[in-house]
Amino acid sequence: MTGKYFSFACLFSLALHIVSCNSSSKTILPALSNQDISFFYGADLSYVNEMEDCGAVYKDKNGEPRDVYQIFKTEGANLIRLRLWHNPTWTNYSNYTDVKYAIERAKAKGLKVLLDFHYSDTWADPDKQEIPEAWLADINNTENLGILLYNYTYNTLDSLAQDNLLPDIVQVGNEINGMILQQGELVWPIDWERNSYLINKGIEAVRAISTEKNKTIDVMLHIAQPENGLWWFEQASENGVTDFDWIGLSYYPTWSDYDLNEVETPLRTLINTYNKRLMVVETAYPFTLDNVDAANNIMGESALTNGIPATEQGQLDYLNELYAIIKSAGGEGLVYWEPAWVSTCCSTLWGQGSHWDNATLFKSDGTPTKGMQFYNNAFGE
Repeated sequence: MTGKYFSFACLFSLALHIVSCNSSSKTILPALSNQDISFFYGADLSYVNEMEDCGAVYKDKNGEPRDVYQIFKTEGANLIRLRLWHNPTWTNYSNYTDVKYAIERAKAKGLKVLLDFHYSDTWADPDKQEIPEAWLADINNTENLGILLYNYTYNTLDSLAQDNLLPDIVQVGNEINGMILQQGELVWPIDWERNSYLINKGIEAVRAISTEKNKTIDVMLHIAQPENGLWWFEQASENGVTDFDWIGLSYYPTWSDYDLNEVETPLRTLINTYNKRLMVVETAYPFTLDNVDAANNIMGESALTNGIPATEQGQLDYLNELYAIIKSAGGEGLVYWEPAWVSTCCSTLWGQGSHWDNATLFKSDGTPTKGMQFYNNAFGE
């Protein structure tokens, strides 16, 4: 995650990247509307700019170095997901400048963009929803906090609109199982009077920009693991959080109550109950259990499900099976989380290299794994 440690090779690569940033084309290719896409084949490429600065080279299936966005486009992807932190002083990435450049790269390839507001200076997830430091003084003033959240969301999108870079879908929060904008350990149960007010302010900002710019921008609410989606969306709807278009879910069998052969039931239940579109916006599967660097792998043997092995073919089989399950349930999208977070000379907060190198869609030589072929399903649409 942090790119503060660089070798000479990393610094040289960074210099090249800065040149490319300054000279990049702003040509934006036309794209289909959200409603015209029956299934979103996505990749979360939030790490790509950092990985390239750290020397990563991505190759196509023929072993030729290529722009990584073009690789996914060629294989069939139609959506790129990107995370945005408020003011991450610990890293130069996933801030506004970095995300703007990434959106530009995606749109230049005619790819849809899902922008993921974390509403934090760091990782937001089921265990932490850390309020941005700049908003901390208002943590107990819900009305003021709502104004801050609205203005930040609105101004970010308005700024992107100036360069024709508005996203197609906006996540109001990331894995917001717990109440958003807290400090330290999460407080349970959720204070829904506060939580619904804040979430709805984020939604209002997206709707306002959408109207003013005459641009369709869908709103997504994102919960980690389908079993949590069942209770969370029930409570949210009972407390006035209803103006959204997408149910977004993280689904990792290792952290879910549902194995792969069981997960269709909660997906179908959510779609039928709330009449919303549904997308699995985070999933992954290891193609090996080997570790190539000093950063321990997050995906170990416990990540395996349904007897699918940690092989390249197993990775592809998992994705194809989950894709079929999502479609059967009535879902409309699948995003692979960080398929390009390869091992490099740089360090994260926790170790040198990548904690995901065995679960990417690229091998250590930069060529795609068989799992990349999942995107070929798009050609049958």
